[in-house]
Amino acid sequence: MSHYTAPVFAVAPMLDWTDRNCRLFHRQLSARALLYTEMVTTAAIRFGDRDKLLGFSSDEHPVALQLGGSDPAELAFAAKVGEDRGYDEINLNVGCPSDRVQLGRFGACLMLEPALVADCVAAMRAAVSVPVTVKCRIGVDEQDPEEALDRLADAVIATGVSALWVHARKAWLKGLSPKENRDIPPLDYDRVRRLKLRYPDVFIGINGGIADLDTAVDLLRTLDGVMLGRAAYQEPALLGSVDRLVYGAATEDADPYAVVERMRPHIAAHLATGGKLSAFTRHMLGLYHKVPGARAWRRILTEGGVREGAGLEVIDAALEALMRRKAA
Repeated sequence: MSHYTAPVFAVAPMLDWTDRNCRLFHRQLSARALLYTEMVTTAAIRFGDRDKLLGFSSDEHPVALQLGGSDPAELAFAAKVGEDRGYDEINLNVGCPSDRVQLGRFGACLMLEPALVADCVAAMRAAVSVPVTVKCRIGVDEQDPEEALDRLADAVIATGVSALWVHARKAWLKGLSPKENRDIPPLDYDRVRRLKLRYPDVFIGINGGIADLDTAVDLLRTLDGVMLGRAAYQEPALLGSVDRLVYGAATEDADPYAVVERMRPHIAAHLATGGKLSAFTRHMLGLYHKVPGARAWRRILTEGGVREGAGLEVIDAALEALMRRKAA
């Protein structure tokens, strides 16, 4: 049933973060990690600027498109658009807890409507040949996670979903902000492991609070995939070890300095079309996390990246400050 071969390491879809520039940067660190877009709503794809919303570089593969919506026909349409654009997977968001998402009747509130989610998955699968996957929570509000996750999983697995990615905590639709929903509801990795025991032949991946690769590798002993969000974004250098530690590739870990060099032509091409330097540098701030000089690197990129006409010289200055601090 699954189009996936375990293990899979993925970088989570994150609104305002995992745009095409971010993904291109992350790809320089890992050739194998599965990258996700920010969530794109079906309405945006129907009525918006598709080139802007869905454009990406062929260098980003494998890359998955995450959709937000709850109308099966609209999701089927959006999924087909995504497949035609070249995405390797279409993912349905059943986990985002924001008010805006709830008003649109999609995201985590769909945990309350497993039959509708199954209809959505079935419609998407009928429209495309690439894998269709779901990212969900273990439950919302007062739901019992044992029953809630099983009901959702049973419904979508019956439709032939290719993978189920589970953010291993509840979402509180009332009383907590999206940011608080990423931290306050307690993590329950064992709940996801129990789901895997129920469905040994279905790809079950886990997300939520995974802070480092040691934890990720440990979780892969009992689950098929791990998905890191904020840790991968705020400390992107850890992605440089993914191909070796997760996939067993006989490659050296990505060197942050070499990554910066590989980014130069991409950034230069972006600047040549009138783009701003900060569109890339804002994603690169954490590259030297915990390295002497990291603060200077972040400061120079942050301050210099937003200046009118800022170019590659800002990156040169940030690297120079980093090297000075390292040599001190």
